[in-house]
Amino acid sequence: MEITGRVTADAVVNRVESTGSEVVNFSIAINDRYKQKDSDEVKEITTYINCAYWLNTKTAEWVKKGAIVQVAGRISMNVYNNSDGNAVGSLTFHVDNLKILAFAKKQDEVPAAAKAGAAQAKQQGAQDNDDLPF
Repeated sequence: MEITGRVTADAVVNRVESTGSEVVNFSIAINDRYKQKDSDEVKEITTYINCAYWLNTKTAEWVKKGAIVQVAGRISMNVYNNSDGNAVGSLTFHVDNLKILAFAKKQDEVPAAAKAGAAQAKQQGAQDNDDLPF
């Protein structure tokens, strides 16, 4: 099974105490749109999928919030009783193959074109002020 989605938070490396193995955990969001049969209204649905990647923990450096990834693997279900005693289930996608299709932009990263445009506008504004009659 293959899934493509956007990473919702930076990946985290966790250690399994019983085996000493390490796993990269992250979550992806998948957006889907559909139109109901008797309506012109387009509905949007977002599905969140928890992922576990066991093959290489170094990939956690690259799996950042906002990145678009394509994952291939299998789904497993975890069932447990919560603190209230109710049965709860969750799905985990065990990733065998991970491709980063688009890297996340850094928070402090501003495109060079935007910086140049801002500098040019500032310079233009200073020149315009010199021509004012008052």
